[in-house]
Amino acid sequence: MADNRTMAQMLQAPIEGYEDAIVVPPINANNFELKQPLINLVQSNKFTGRQDPHNHLRFFNKVTSTFRHPEVPNTSIKLLLFPFSLDGEARDWLDKDPPRSILTWDDLVSKFINQFFPPSKTTSLETNSLIFSKNKRKPSTKQGNVFKGLIRQCLTMAYSDTTPTRYFLKFYEFKRSRML
Repeated sequence: MADNRTMAQMLQAPIEGYEDAIVVPPINANNFELKQPLINLVQSNKFTGRQDPHNHLRFFNKVTSTFRHPEVPNTSIKLLLFPFSLDGEARDWLDKDPPRSILTWDDLVSKFINQFFPPSKTTSLETNSLIFSKNKRKPSTKQGNVFKGLIRQCLTMAYSDTTPTRYFLKFYEFKRSRML
């Protein structure tokens, strides 16, 4: 099959393949637009890949829940705004994701968490919190804050052993008894 393009046409850069990873469903609402103040609010807490991704998602959900349009699902708004909330390593991650590979908000959250808070990190935090809870006899406030931080980071923990929870409750009973 003969290629009838000129040499200049063959040397032009391709115009395909520049689609975003996130597919936003068509929005058929009249007078819908994202206002700059909302974009600025999302950008005020950019995720670079070094912070806690769970905290970023909580902040992002708070911000996006403040904006409502009767004809536009909130998940579409989240899909539109999420790229504005990323910077650095996180932005590179999203840009390298294959075009049209994220079809829903749940897809995006799953890929985001798996990238920036992989199961190996969860296992490490679970282990640290168990070791912490078994090694400390009389907790100090600083130790309690460290332990609370470990527990907070382990959102997916499913302990078969309730030692961390028991220790946590004993810590507060200890602190409360000292205050009385």
